Amino acid sequence: MDWLDFDTADCSIQKTLDIIGEKWTVLILREAFNGVRRFDQIRDHVGVSDPVLSDRLRKLVTAGVLTVKPYREVGQRARKEYRLTDKGLDLYPVMISLLRWGDKHGGGQDLGSGGPRLEVLHRDCGEPVNAVVECAAGHPISSPRESVTRMSDADRSRAG
Repeated sequence: MDWLDFDTADCSIQKTLDIIGEKWTVLILREAFNGVRRFDQIRDHVGVSDPVLSDRLRKLVTAGVLTVKPYREVGQRARKEYRLTDKGLDLYPVMISLLRWGDKHGGGQDLGSGGPRLEVLHRDCGEPVNAVVECAAGHPISSPRESVTRMSDADRSRAG
């Protein structure tokens, strides 16, 4: 099957981008992965307006990427914090891939040292965390030339 013959109306990449494909959404996710959970902290650290932040948080909660947990500080009204769900945590390799791509190609380098501005390290051994593409048998895939895209068996069954 030629790629141009494939109907992309039900594409998983498109569905993913419908949820996380906006700049502010990805930056909100970056904050969540780094333990920033409260509206005011996210807003101030990212530099996003209240209406945009509210909209993106609402979309992430509706999509099941974030969940809302109430909290109350002494003498304050009840507020919400936003925590990653299991569905949200599954975006971790995507976030690491974006970080690594930015380190290599997107100006993520510190001009003074020539190295990346941030390091994400494995808590147990201290080595850098990388996103790895591999087949189900564990063979590393370093180029799209090493894979083939085809209609899934399930989709072929539906097409009948």
